[in-house]
Amino acid sequence: MSFRRFHLAIIAVALAPLAAGCGEDERPVSTTITSSSAAVPAMDTASAATPDDTTPRTAPVSYADAEAAYTGRNYDEAVDLFAAYTRSSPDNPWGHYMYGLSSWKAGDPEQAISAFDEALRLDPQHRKSLLNSARVLLETSRPREALERIERALGIEPLSGEGLRLLGRARYELKQIPEAIQAYQRAIALDERDAWAMNNLGLIHIQQDRSEAALPILARAVELRSGSPVFQNNLGTALERTGHFAAAGKAYEAALAADSTYGKAAASLARVTPHVQSDTATVDLGALATEFQTEIQRWRDSTVE
Repeated sequence: MSFRRFHLAIIAVALAPLAAGCGEDERPVSTTITSSSAAVPAMDTASAATPDDTTPRTAPVSYADAEAAYTGRNYDEAVDLFAAYTRSSPDNPWGHYMYGLSSWKAGDPEQAISAFDEALRLDPQHRKSLLNSARVLLETSRPREALERIERALGIEPLSGEGLRLLGRARYELKQIPEAIQAYQRAIALDERDAWAMNNLGLIHIQQDRSEAALPILARAVELRSGSPVFQNNLGTALERTGHFAAAGKAYEAALAADSTYGKAAASLARVTPHVQSDTATVDLGALATEFQTEIQRWRDSTVE
């Protein structure tokens, strides 16, 4: 997509009427009886018909119970509950989607992919299953498969910052560097507060030996999310590689303040500390962040030239 068409698409979406759809906060209404049970046993129809049978029965698992386990980060339990829920409600794509998320969080990527695929079989337009299955594929070193799903998701919602950010990641892992940079730029042009897209774009510049170009991008990412140890560490790397050792040391210290177990930041801080006293260079991170915001506006303006 050209930048001109990208800009016009933004305008078109802004003028279009809002349409209702399933989002992260929207969940299907459960039609089953709430229960904390993790399994749905097969029903013995003969004994069930006996009026005076006093054997206790396990009620079907509800979506709400399974979701509560997931939001409580009890992922193994959530896997069991969503597995039971999908057996009792096999036609609900959201149940399979959450089964996939739970499996992924519980450390079973293949089961996650299988569950996402079932959600997509039921609803080929299930964008969240496309994007999250792409994330699993990226984490398991299958970027080409991930790219196919990301492109399908962007076909459904072309102006998705989340989709464009994942597109950048897939393109980078496929060593398609210019395409990755463009995807991240498009994501940031859509949402100038997308700190993750900024971090990833900055990291590409660092890895391509363009740390000067990375500095304004990462300065803005840290300005938006100063408590992120990853962002602080990457900013520290860009500062260190451009000779700003004192400022790099402060960034590494901030990374460790956010996560004291961050080994990379600890090693980097130890590396730059001997150079801090001799560093007389100054760097204005606030000015660099403002500079990057101006660059974002230039990206937008270039679409109408």
